[in-house]
Amino acid sequence: MGVTMDGTKQQRRGNTRQRIQDVALELFAEQGYEKTSLREIAERLDVTKAALYYHFKTKEEIIVSVFQDLTKPIEELIEWGRSQPHTLQTKQEMVRRYSRILADAEPFFRFMHDNQGTVRDLRIGDTFKDRMRDMRDIFIDPEAPLVDQVRCVSAMFTLHAGMFVMKDLDGDFEERREAVLDVALDLVTQAHEHAGEN
Repeated sequence: MGVTMDGTKQQRRGNTRQRIQDVALELFAEQGYEKTSLREIAERLDVTKAALYYHFKTKEEIIVSVFQDLTKPIEELIEWGRSQPHTLQTKQEMVRRYSRILADAEPFFRFMHDNQGTVRDLRIGDTFKDRMRDMRDIFIDPEAPLVDQVRCVSAMFTLHAGMFVMKDLDGDFEERREAVLDVALDLVTQAHEHAGEN
């Protein structure tokens, strides 16, 4: 889809449901999930509580909906990966696309990281682990040496770690994302080259 980043933001702004999600995540990040009320979310959005209620009855519903919206592109990526030949190009493209999905969902991953109790209670983590297993199965060559299987899994976790650990490094978000992506691509490429030597 040739939508520019600004285009996507415009689109999100016009969509009440997504605006509620964005504002809720902002407030959760600022003052914590537990301390944020639906009333405060409505106030920041400048809508009535009834208008907010039309879309979501509870904070839990907001978070679950954000999570479902996020897992859709991951599920589509998994579908795509399964339909492709098991080549290095496929794996590299998976890494590139996954990096972009994570970047777009950065506020939600921050939420997951900061609110692990809530994530556990809502069972979001379980579904996410299942998706990660599906991704792993596409990346890994079962006949590859263990060290290369670890490299493939590490490529995924490098992208995840990049969301949090790299915040303190120099460079803007996009530069850091590119650097993290390069390392993940290196790991996948290295693992694949070794597999070819067997």
